Amino acid sequence: MVNRRETGSERRSNFTTASGLPIKRVYTAGQITDPDCQADLGMPGEYPFLRGVHRTGYRGQLWTMRMFAGFGTAEETNSRYRYLLEHGQTGLSVAFDYPTLDGYDTDHPLARGEFGKCGVAISSLADMELLFDGIPLDQVTTSMTINGPAAVVWAMYIAAAEKRGIPMEKLGGTIQNDILKEYMAQFSFIFPPEPSMRLVVDTIEFGSRYLPRWNTVSISGYHIREAGSTAVQELAFTLADGLTYVQAAIDRGLKVDDFAPRLSFFFNSHNEFFEEIAKFRAARRIWAREMKERFGASERSQWLRFHTQTAGCTLTAQQPENNIIRTTLQALAAVLGGTQSLHTNSMDEALALPSEKAALIALRTQQLIAHESGVANSVDPLGGSFMVETLTNQIEEAVYEYFDKIDSLGGVIAGIENGFFQREIAEAAYRYQGEIETRDRIIVGINEYELDEPIEIPILEMDKEGERRQISRLNRMFQHVSVKIIEPDTKLPFQSLRNPSCSHVFPNLASPSKWNIR
Repeated sequence: MVNRRETGSERRSNFTTASGLPIKRVYTAGQITDPDCQADLGMPGEYPFLRGVHRTGYRGQLWTMRMFAGFGTAEETNSRYRYLLEHGQTGLSVAFDYPTLDGYDTDHPLARGEFGKCGVAISSLADMELLFDGIPLDQVTTSMTINGPAAVVWAMYIAAAEKRGIPMEKLGGTIQNDILKEYMAQFSFIFPPEPSMRLVVDTIEFGSRYLPRWNTVSISGYHIREAGSTAVQELAFTLADGLTYVQAAIDRGLKVDDFAPRLSFFFNSHNEFFEEIAKFRAARRIWAREMKERFGASERSQWLRFHTQTAGCTLTAQQPENNIIRTTLQALAAVLGGTQSLHTNSMDEALALPSEKAALIALRTQQLIAHESGVANSVDPLGGSFMVETLTNQIEEAVYEYFDKIDSLGGVIAGIENGFFQREIAEAAYRYQGEIETRDRIIVGINEYELDEPIEIPILEMDKEGERRQISRLNRMFQHVSVKIIEPDTKLPFQSLRNPSCSHVFPNLASPSKWNIR
């Protein structure tokens, strides 16, 4: 056997990141060619925010440990939320089932067989009240991964809080509400792009006026990455979507500094450790520059704040315990990249929704990183690394190349309509899968180090009677509730919350009085 260390040969002829960026054998200061390197790096809490939006980083406050959860009925999911909060979770994150994501009630014929399988079923205000029963909504922030029916679901949440005596200005959290990425990746949309954008801007305007602690859009690269994109594509397409929302709100007549501070982002943390860290750092610098130079935004509006979820698409049904290690590395990359909140996937998610034990291990992964690794004791601890800074610059350059392509197509919506984003993601996914099949990319337990043994971890089983109870509750509700459909007058300006002739859709949804609850 040839000793490669002695001969100087390498085990592969070409080393690249998952995005295809070349990886050098060793990095030196010579690779950082930017003459304004120090200005572009800056310091934490200072423009261009490459090293973080907060001066003290995690020394001041740890990231929010926000575990994504939802399955079956509202009662079952409420029990999981209470369990996670008791074990140290610091924020809630709601997963909805596909009928809810697509705007169907549980009893709709097209919802049959899909109840509660990938999240909780919410068909009414009564469901929303059960989902958060006993949880102090004015003390815990809530994130809701909902897009097409985001306005309706958010209105239910606000109305549920108001019925408990919690005013909307006390509510903190996030609705995903990012419809553009649905056309690119997740395909869970209801309306065409233009009317969908109107709904998004409605919620941005309403939130900026009445819910000062609420993030009205969580601009999401996560699902773009899960669909098969590269890290560069994830970042470029997500930031392009974000800039499109900003422009749409400005075109509505809003002032950028009135709404931009409450925009947030949602990214994937994949397997390529250093590329992911560089991606998060590049994201902050690009967003700050674009907000400042395109829109003249103030410093606070230049901040890119983001939630991260570890990569579900990397989890394997084979040897599921290996997923604990994958998730740990991905979570560590997110923390080193400066995330504001984090969800860690559970080891069993390639097989079923997480069991309590698997979800607890995933939460403990974050707690171990936070309290035992030491990585939270310094701000941007990899800043100045020749490799990380070089990758950050390479990713930034590649993102701007995509911006040029998108602009040449006429913008994001034009790119969606001609299939540009869908083709780019599909081709990246095809390349990645090809690398696995040719063994150019090793996935432990899949194309190397396989084991032929039964899976012995416990699998979550949902309440088989949950769907029946859900439909029964829905039927009882319709016997006692009347809903008045109000056609908005598009010629009138934005008016007060309870004015039924408002030009915006959202104010007619956001109060229990509009639901005529008896």
